Amino acid sequence: MAGNSFGRIFKITTWGESHGKALGVIIDGCPPMLDLSEDDIQVELDKRAPGNSEVASPRKETDKVEILSGVFEGKTTGAPISLLIRNIDVDSSKYEKIKDIFRPGHADYTYFVKYGIRDHRGGGRSSGRETVGRVAAGAVAKKILRLKGIKITGYTKQIGDITASVIDLNEIEKNDVRCPDKNTAHKMIEKIKEVRSDGDSIGGIVEVIASGVPPGLGEPVFDKLSADIAKALMSIGAIKGVEIGAGFKSALLLGSQNNDEMYIKACGERSESNGKIAFKTNNSGGILGGISNGDDIVVKIAVKPTASISKLQRSVDIHGKEREIRVEGRHDPCICPRIVPVAEAMMAIVITDHLLRNIISPHHPSLSPMGRGLG
Repeated sequence: MAGNSFGRIFKITTWGESHGKALGVIIDGCPPMLDLSEDDIQVELDKRAPGNSEVASPRKETDKVEILSGVFEGKTTGAPISLLIRNIDVDSSKYEKIKDIFRPGHADYTYFVKYGIRDHRGGGRSSGRETVGRVAAGAVAKKILRLKGIKITGYTKQIGDITASVIDLNEIEKNDVRCPDKNTAHKMIEKIKEVRSDGDSIGGIVEVIASGVPPGLGEPVFDKLSADIAKALMSIGAIKGVEIGAGFKSALLLGSQNNDEMYIKACGERSESNGKIAFKTNNSGGILGGISNGDDIVVKIAVKPTASISKLQRSVDIHGKEREIRVEGRHDPCICPRIVPVAEAMMAIVITDHLLRNIISPHHPSLSPMGRGLG
Protein backbone atom coordinates (compact mmCIF):
# COMPACT_ATOMS: atom_id res chain seq x y z
CA MET A 1 0.00 0.00 0.00
CA ALA A 2 1.59 3.25 -1.16
CA GLY A 3 0.73 6.79 -0.09
CA ASN A 4 1.51 6.52 3.62
CA SER A 5 4.19 9.22 3.67
CA PHE A 6 3.98 12.99 3.44
CA GLY A 7 6.53 15.80 3.21
CA ARG A 8 9.88 16.35 1.51
CA ILE A 9 12.38 17.51 4.17
CA PHE A 10 10.25 17.01 7.29
CA LYS A 11 8.75 13.69 6.21
CA ILE A 12 6.27 11.56 8.12
CA THR A 13 5.10 7.99 7.57
CA THR A 14 2.10 6.80 9.59
CA TRP A 15 1.30 3.14 10.18
CA GLY A 16 -1.19 0.94 12.01
CA GLU A 17 -4.89 0.09 11.97
CA SER A 18 -7.87 1.04 14.10
CA HIS A 19 -8.20 -2.37 15.77
CA GLY A 20 -4.62 -3.55 15.45
CA LYS A 21 -2.09 -3.80 18.26
CA ALA A 22 -0.77 -0.26 17.84
CA LEU A 23 -0.40 2.76 15.59
CA GLY A 24 2.43 5.18 15.14
CA VAL A 25 4.52 7.44 12.97
CA ILE A 26 8.10 7.72 11.79
CA ILE A 27 9.43 11.26 11.40
CA ASP A 28 12.43 11.70 9.14
CA GLY A 29 14.21 15.03 8.73
CA CYS A 30 13.68 16.52 12.19
CA PRO A 31 16.75 18.67 12.93
CA PRO A 32 19.01 17.68 15.86
CA MET A 33 19.20 19.39 19.24
CA LEU A 34 15.46 19.99 19.59
CA ASP A 35 14.30 19.50 23.18
CA LEU A 36 11.68 16.76 22.95
CA SER A 37 9.90 14.60 25.51
CA GLU A 38 6.91 12.30 25.50
CA ASP A 39 5.02 14.97 27.47
CA ASP A 40 5.47 17.41 24.57
CA ILE A 41 3.67 14.97 22.29
CA GLN A 42 1.13 13.73 24.82
CA VAL A 43 -0.43 17.16 25.30
CA GLU A 44 -1.46 17.18 21.64
CA LEU A 45 -2.61 13.55 21.61
CA ASP A 46 -4.86 14.22 24.60
CA LYS A 47 -6.79 16.74 22.49
CA ARG A 48 -7.54 14.09 19.84
CA ALA A 49 -8.17 11.14 22.15
CA PRO A 50 -11.68 9.60 22.21
CA GLY A 51 -13.85 9.19 25.29
CA ASN A 52 -13.17 12.66 26.66
CA SER A 53 -16.56 14.31 26.13
CA GLU A 54 -20.27 13.55 25.84
CA VAL A 55 -20.23 14.35 22.10
CA ALA A 56 -17.32 12.07 21.20
CA SER A 57 -16.83 8.35 20.72
CA PRO A 58 -16.97 6.53 24.08
CA ARG A 59 -14.00 4.36 23.10
CA LYS A 60 -11.48 4.68 25.93
CA GLU A 61 -7.98 5.09 24.54
CA THR A 62 -5.30 6.83 26.60
CA ASP A 63 -3.22 7.27 23.44
CA LYS A 64 -0.08 7.19 25.54
CA VAL A 65 2.94 7.80 23.31
CA GLU A 66 6.29 6.04 23.50
CA ILE A 67 9.40 7.47 21.84
CA LEU A 68 11.31 4.53 20.40
CA SER A 69 14.14 6.30 18.58
CA GLY A 70 15.65 9.58 17.48
CA VAL A 71 15.87 11.17 20.93
CA PHE A 72 18.86 10.96 23.29
CA GLU A 73 19.08 12.64 26.68
CA GLY A 74 16.00 14.72 25.91
CA LYS A 75 17.18 16.04 22.54
CA THR A 76 16.57 14.96 18.96
CA THR A 77 19.64 13.48 17.30
CA GLY A 78 18.73 14.02 13.65
CA ALA A 79 17.96 10.31 13.27
CA PRO A 80 14.41 9.13 12.43
CA ILE A 81 12.01 9.57 15.31
CA SER A 82 9.72 6.59 15.83
CA LEU A 83 6.58 7.10 17.93
CA LEU A 84 4.30 4.30 19.16
CA ILE A 85 0.72 4.51 20.44
CA ARG A 86 -0.81 1.21 21.58
CA ASN A 87 -4.49 0.33 21.20
CA ILE A 88 -5.92 -0.72 24.57
CA ASP A 89 -9.72 -0.58 24.17
CA VAL A 90 -10.38 -2.65 21.07
CA ASP A 91 -13.80 -4.26 20.58
CA SER A 92 -14.30 -5.71 17.10
CA SER A 93 -17.43 -7.70 17.92
CA LYS A 94 -19.84 -5.18 16.38
CA TYR A 95 -18.12 -5.54 13.01
CA GLU A 96 -18.34 -9.32 12.70
CA LYS A 97 -21.95 -9.49 11.54
CA ILE A 98 -21.45 -6.76 8.92
CA LYS A 99 -17.95 -7.72 7.81
CA ASP A 100 -19.11 -8.72 4.30
CA ILE A 101 -21.27 -5.61 3.76
CA PHE A 102 -19.85 -2.36 2.43
CA ARG A 103 -20.71 0.46 4.84
CA PRO A 104 -22.16 3.51 3.02
CA GLY A 105 -19.91 6.56 3.22
CA HIS A 106 -16.85 4.48 4.11
CA ALA A 107 -13.83 3.32 2.12
CA ASP A 108 -14.89 -0.34 2.41
CA TYR A 109 -15.87 -0.72 -1.24
CA THR A 110 -12.99 1.24 -2.74
CA TYR A 111 -10.36 -0.52 -0.60
CA PHE A 112 -11.84 -3.88 -1.58
CA VAL A 113 -11.85 -2.99 -5.28
CA LYS A 114 -8.27 -1.74 -5.16
CA TYR A 115 -6.62 -4.37 -2.94
CA GLY A 116 -8.96 -7.37 -2.97
CA ILE A 117 -8.74 -7.47 0.82
CA ARG A 118 -9.68 -5.13 3.64
CA ASP A 119 -9.58 -4.99 7.42
CA HIS A 120 -13.27 -4.82 8.35
CA ARG A 121 -12.53 -4.01 12.01
CA GLY A 122 -13.38 -0.33 12.27
CA GLY A 123 -12.15 0.32 8.76
CA GLY A 124 -8.58 -0.71 9.48
CA ARG A 125 -6.20 1.71 7.79
CA SER A 126 -9.02 3.94 6.51
CA SER A 127 -10.22 4.62 10.05
CA GLY A 128 -10.01 8.08 11.57
CA ARG A 129 -7.83 6.47 14.20
CA GLU A 130 -4.96 6.62 11.70
CA THR A 131 -4.74 10.34 12.48
CA VAL A 132 -3.21 9.66 15.90
CA GLY A 133 0.17 9.36 14.14
CA ARG A 134 -0.36 12.68 12.38
CA VAL A 135 -1.09 14.46 15.65
CA ALA A 136 2.02 12.95 17.25
CA ALA A 137 4.16 14.17 14.36
CA GLY A 138 2.41 17.52 14.42
CA ALA A 139 3.44 17.98 18.04
CA VAL A 140 7.09 17.76 16.98
CA ALA A 141 6.48 20.17 14.10
CA LYS A 142 4.81 22.64 16.47
CA LYS A 143 7.88 22.65 18.71
CA ILE A 144 10.04 23.58 15.73
CA LEU A 145 7.64 26.31 14.67
CA ARG A 146 7.52 27.84 18.14
CA LEU A 147 11.26 28.47 17.88
CA LYS A 148 10.45 30.68 14.89
CA GLY A 149 7.50 32.41 16.57
CA ILE A 150 4.91 30.56 14.48
CA LYS A 151 1.65 29.44 16.11
CA ILE A 152 -1.07 27.15 14.75
CA THR A 153 -4.63 27.56 16.06
CA GLY A 154 -7.70 25.60 15.02
CA TYR A 155 -11.33 25.66 16.10
CA THR A 156 -14.83 24.57 15.14
CA LYS A 157 -16.41 27.44 13.24
CA GLN A 158 -19.65 25.75 12.23
CA ILE A 159 -21.68 22.62 12.93
CA GLY A 160 -24.60 22.04 10.61
CA ASP A 161 -26.12 25.47 10.09
CA ILE A 162 -24.95 26.80 13.48
CA THR A 163 -22.04 29.22 13.04
CA ALA A 164 -19.82 30.94 15.59
CA SER A 165 -20.42 34.68 15.55
CA VAL A 166 -17.61 35.51 17.97
CA ILE A 167 -13.98 34.38 17.69
CA ASP A 168 -12.47 34.26 21.17
CA LEU A 169 -9.45 31.97 21.06
CA ASN A 170 -9.48 31.67 24.85
CA GLU A 171 -12.80 29.80 24.67
CA ILE A 172 -11.66 27.00 22.34
CA GLU A 173 -10.54 24.50 24.99
CA LYS A 174 -13.31 25.44 27.43
CA ASN A 175 -16.09 23.53 25.66
CA ASP A 176 -16.53 20.06 24.16
CA VAL A 177 -16.84 21.22 20.55
CA ARG A 178 -13.76 23.50 20.53
CA CYS A 179 -15.82 26.48 19.45
CA PRO A 180 -14.43 30.00 20.00
CA ASP A 181 -17.94 31.31 20.75
CA LYS A 182 -19.17 30.32 24.20
CA ASN A 183 -22.86 30.82 23.50
CA THR A 184 -22.78 29.13 20.11
CA ALA A 185 -20.87 26.17 21.57
CA HIS A 186 -23.89 25.31 23.73
CA LYS A 187 -26.17 25.32 20.68
CA MET A 188 -23.74 23.13 18.76
CA ILE A 189 -23.62 20.58 21.57
CA GLU A 190 -27.40 20.40 21.75
CA LYS A 191 -27.60 19.93 17.98
CA ILE A 192 -25.10 17.06 18.09
CA LYS A 193 -27.05 15.37 20.87
CA GLU A 194 -30.24 15.76 18.86
CA VAL A 195 -28.90 14.07 15.71
CA ARG A 196 -27.20 11.34 17.75
CA SER A 197 -30.47 10.47 19.49
CA ASP A 198 -31.97 10.01 16.03
CA GLY A 199 -29.21 7.57 15.06
CA ASP A 200 -27.60 10.10 12.75
CA SER A 201 -24.51 12.33 12.52
CA ILE A 202 -23.64 15.86 11.46
CA GLY A 203 -20.75 17.71 9.82
CA GLY A 204 -19.37 21.21 9.96
CA ILE A 205 -16.51 23.59 9.23
CA VAL A 206 -13.17 23.83 11.02
CA GLU A 207 -10.90 26.85 10.62
CA VAL A 208 -7.13 26.74 11.08
CA ILE A 209 -4.91 29.81 11.37
CA ALA A 210 -1.12 29.93 11.19
CA SER A 211 0.19 33.19 12.62
CA GLY A 212 3.75 34.47 12.58
CA VAL A 213 4.61 32.72 9.31
CA PRO A 214 7.40 34.67 7.59
CA PRO A 215 7.03 35.73 3.97
CA GLY A 216 8.78 33.57 1.40
CA LEU A 217 7.62 30.03 2.26
CA GLY A 218 6.43 27.93 -0.65
CA GLU A 219 7.74 26.93 -4.05
CA PRO A 220 6.47 28.20 -7.43
CA VAL A 221 4.08 26.25 -9.64
CA PHE A 222 3.46 22.68 -8.37
CA ASP A 223 4.86 22.91 -4.82
CA LYS A 224 2.93 26.00 -3.83
CA LEU A 225 2.43 26.38 -0.08
CA SER A 226 -1.31 26.60 -0.75
CA ALA A 227 -1.23 23.39 -2.80
CA ASP A 228 0.62 21.45 -0.11
CA ILE A 229 -1.71 22.75 2.61
CA ALA A 230 -4.74 21.72 0.56
CA LYS A 231 -3.28 18.26 -0.06
CA ALA A 232 -2.37 17.82 3.60
CA LEU A 233 -5.85 18.72 4.81
CA MET A 234 -7.66 16.80 2.08
CA SER A 235 -5.66 13.72 3.07
CA ILE A 236 -7.63 13.64 6.32
CA GLY A 237 -10.38 11.08 5.77
CA ALA A 238 -13.42 13.20 6.66
CA ILE A 239 -12.45 16.35 4.76
CA LYS A 240 -14.43 17.12 1.59
CA GLY A 241 -13.34 20.69 0.84
CA VAL A 242 -10.64 23.28 1.54
CA GLU A 243 -10.84 27.07 1.32
CA ILE A 244 -7.85 29.39 1.68
CA GLY A 245 -8.62 33.00 2.54
CA ALA A 246 -11.82 34.17 0.87
CA GLY A 247 -12.00 30.81 -0.91
CA PHE A 248 -15.15 30.27 -2.94
CA LYS A 249 -16.46 33.71 -1.94
CA SER A 250 -13.74 35.24 -4.08
CA ALA A 251 -15.72 34.05 -7.12
CA LEU A 252 -18.39 36.58 -6.17
CA LEU A 253 -16.04 39.54 -5.81
CA LEU A 254 -14.63 42.06 -8.25
CA GLY A 255 -10.87 42.27 -8.59
CA SER A 256 -10.95 45.62 -6.80
CA GLN A 257 -12.69 43.94 -3.88
CA ASN A 258 -10.67 40.74 -3.78
CA ASN A 259 -7.19 42.26 -4.08
CA ASP A 260 -5.49 42.88 -0.73
CA GLU A 261 -4.14 46.42 -0.98
CA MET A 262 -0.69 46.95 0.47
CA TYR A 263 0.79 49.71 2.61
CA ILE A 264 3.79 50.42 4.79
CA LYS A 265 3.10 49.84 8.47
CA ALA A 266 5.21 52.21 10.52
CA CYS A 267 7.36 50.60 13.21
CA GLY A 268 7.45 52.81 16.29
CA GLU A 269 9.31 56.05 15.71
CA ARG A 270 10.97 54.76 12.57
CA SER A 271 10.25 56.40 9.24
CA GLU A 272 7.79 54.85 6.83
CA SER A 273 10.65 53.76 4.57
CA ASN A 274 11.85 51.50 7.38
CA GLY A 275 8.42 50.08 8.11
CA LYS A 276 6.93 46.71 7.31
CA ILE A 277 4.84 45.82 4.27
CA ALA A 278 1.31 44.99 5.37
CA PHE A 279 -2.08 44.26 3.80
CA LYS A 280 -5.36 46.06 4.43
CA THR A 281 -7.35 42.83 4.01
CA ASN A 282 -6.52 39.13 3.88
CA ASN A 283 -8.62 37.64 1.11
CA SER A 284 -5.51 35.78 -0.05
CA GLY A 285 -5.36 33.86 3.21
CA GLY A 286 -1.70 34.82 3.67
CA ILE A 287 -0.54 33.21 0.42
CA LEU A 288 0.20 34.93 -2.92
CA GLY A 289 1.46 33.01 -5.93
CA GLY A 290 1.75 29.95 -3.71
CA ILE A 291 4.20 31.75 -1.40
CA SER A 292 3.49 33.10 2.09
CA ASN A 293 3.23 36.89 2.31
CA GLY A 294 3.71 37.27 6.07
CA ASP A 295 0.02 37.63 6.89
CA ASP A 296 -1.95 35.01 8.81
CA ILE A 297 -2.57 31.85 6.80
CA VAL A 298 -6.30 31.21 7.15
CA VAL A 299 -7.83 27.93 5.98
CA LYS A 300 -11.33 26.48 6.32
CA ILE A 301 -12.12 22.80 5.84
CA ALA A 302 -15.47 21.12 5.25
CA VAL A 303 -15.92 18.11 7.53
CA LYS A 304 -18.47 15.54 6.40
CA PRO A 305 -20.92 13.87 8.81
CA THR A 306 -19.58 10.71 10.42
CA ALA A 307 -20.23 7.82 8.04
CA SER A 308 -20.97 5.29 10.81
CA ILE A 309 -24.58 5.79 11.84
CA SER A 310 -27.18 3.47 13.38
CA LYS A 311 -29.92 4.39 10.91
CA LEU A 312 -30.91 1.55 8.58
CA GLN A 313 -29.29 2.01 5.15
CA ARG A 314 -29.20 0.10 1.89
CA SER A 315 -25.94 -1.32 0.56
CA VAL A 316 -24.40 -4.38 -1.15
CA ASP A 317 -22.05 -7.08 0.08
CA ILE A 318 -18.79 -8.54 -1.27
CA HIS A 319 -20.83 -11.16 -3.18
CA GLY A 320 -22.76 -8.52 -5.13
CA LYS A 321 -26.04 -8.95 -3.26
CA GLU A 322 -28.18 -6.05 -2.06
CA ARG A 323 -28.31 -5.82 1.73
CA GLU A 324 -29.48 -3.58 4.53
CA ILE A 325 -27.07 -2.42 7.18
CA ARG A 326 -27.18 -0.72 10.55
CA VAL A 327 -23.72 0.24 11.84
CA GLU A 328 -23.34 -0.33 15.58
CA GLY A 329 -20.35 0.37 17.79
CA ARG A 330 -18.64 3.45 19.21
CA HIS A 331 -18.56 6.43 16.90
CA ASP A 332 -18.43 10.23 17.03
CA PRO A 333 -21.78 11.85 16.14
CA CYS A 334 -19.73 14.82 14.91
CA ILE A 335 -16.05 14.62 13.97
CA CYS A 336 -15.35 18.38 14.01
CA PRO A 337 -14.05 18.72 17.61
CA ARG A 338 -11.54 15.89 17.22
CA ILE A 339 -10.57 16.96 13.70
CA VAL A 340 -9.27 20.28 15.09
CA PRO A 341 -5.97 18.89 16.49
CA VAL A 342 -5.53 16.78 13.35
CA ALA A 343 -5.94 19.80 11.08
CA GLU A 344 -3.55 21.80 13.26
CA ALA A 345 -1.01 18.98 13.00
CA MET A 346 -1.17 18.79 9.21
CA MET A 347 -0.85 22.57 8.89
CA ALA A 348 2.17 22.49 11.24
CA ILE A 349 3.79 19.66 9.26
CA VAL A 350 3.43 21.52 5.95
CA ILE A 351 4.79 24.80 7.29
CA THR A 352 7.67 23.03 9.06
CA ASP A 353 8.55 21.20 5.84
CA HIS A 354 8.59 24.44 3.85
CA LEU A 355 10.47 26.27 6.59
CA LEU A 356 13.21 23.65 6.47
CA ARG A 357 13.27 23.83 2.68
CA ASN A 358 13.97 27.57 2.96
CA ILE A 359 16.57 27.22 5.68
CA ILE A 360 18.67 24.78 3.68
CA SER A 361 18.25 26.79 0.48
CA PRO A 362 20.88 29.38 -0.52
CA HIS A 363 18.18 31.46 -2.20
CA HIS A 364 16.48 32.53 1.04
CA PRO A 365 18.91 34.60 3.15
CA SER A 366 16.04 36.11 5.14
CA LEU A 367 15.87 33.01 7.33
CA SER A 368 18.89 32.29 9.49
CA PRO A 369 20.46 28.85 8.91
CA MET A 370 20.08 26.20 11.56
CA GLY A 371 23.69 25.17 11.30
CA ARG A 372 24.19 21.89 13.14
CA GLY A 373 21.04 22.13 15.16
CA LEU A 374 18.14 24.31 16.19
CA GLY A 375 20.05 26.78 18.30
